[in-house]
Amino acid sequence: MSRMREEIREQPAALERTLKREAPRTAHLRRLLERRRPRFIVLAARGTSDNAAHFGRYLLEICTGIPCSLAAPSAFTVYGASPELKDSLVVGISQSGESTDTNLVVERARQLGAFTIGVTNEARSPLARLAEHVILVHAGRERSIAATKTYTGQLLALYLLAWALGAKFRLDDLERLPELAATALATEREMAQLAGRYRFMSDAAVVGRGLNYSNALELALKLIETCAIVADPFSSADFLHGPIAMVERSFPVFLFAPGGPTWESMKQLLDKLAQRKAEILLITDDSNREAPRLAPRVVRLALGLSRRKISPPDLYTPVPYIIPAQLFACSLAEEKGLDPDRPRGLTKVTKTV
Repeated sequence: MSRMREEIREQPAALERTLKREAPRTAHLRRLLERRRPRFIVLAARGTSDNAAHFGRYLLEICTGIPCSLAAPSAFTVYGASPELKDSLVVGISQSGESTDTNLVVERARQLGAFTIGVTNEARSPLARLAEHVILVHAGRERSIAATKTYTGQLLALYLLAWALGAKFRLDDLERLPELAATALATEREMAQLAGRYRFMSDAAVVGRGLNYSNALELALKLIETCAIVADPFSSADFLHGPIAMVERSFPVFLFAPGGPTWESMKQLLDKLAQRKAEILLITDDSNREAPRLAPRVVRLALGLSRRKISPPDLYTPVPYIIPAQLFACSLAEEKGLDPDRPRGLTKVTKTV
């Protein structure tokens, strides 16, 4: 069995461990941020961590009302910019804590007056030393080059950060995330069977919106890394503004489609994709009753979210939704005779400036 598959299976336990150890520390962070509430937030990351940052941008703006943007590390590291960061919060996100440009952003931001937080899986990393506060991802060592359990751990860390900044959900609500991740693992056989259908796929589009846009970015990256596929990620809104022109009969399109505020735009896109006879695979859950009627292949997770009053309704879907996508990428790599643990030309830690 590949290490990637093993680490995908470890996610419920990793999430539970992270919650247990970081929730008390997050309560302390909440008290700090009540006294030092930021006017705006900047998230700095690369690779899979940058995909998690896209989730954080949506989550933090939706749940806290604080404007949030993604850092352009080159502005600091290549151009030597010194933006006005007083009264801001700058968050560096890095699985290893060794991403050179992410760390330089955090270091420079602290010099410029920002309050800094590091999100990392490594307690003794440079990022953990540079940031004023650290939210640790307790995923254990990740040996596969393709990140899986650290990605969902970073999503959880961003939920904790949102709570610390005053998000209305309860900290206890996050205790369901390990259970939702375990439910998503039940799709492992289904995703392995679907992978066989896509064995000769060479290119694809991956679509999400809002809180699940990060998952479109992440699945596309996993298909590129592990399967050597040209996979382009899009927001469903952006996809309709031009990229849909590349879709023809049997062109593969993967969609993350929860119920809730993003569903209407996804339905509009599904209709146009059906007209073009695209090859559609849709990931959703049992709260979205329309989805099975609108797509030929649907992975429908039994999450039971509709029984709880959650606002927005798709708030907790990103963690479970990415798991069948990870399983699909791992299975597809194996179908293609590739080693998902050793993507060609890649190493676990990538340092850029």
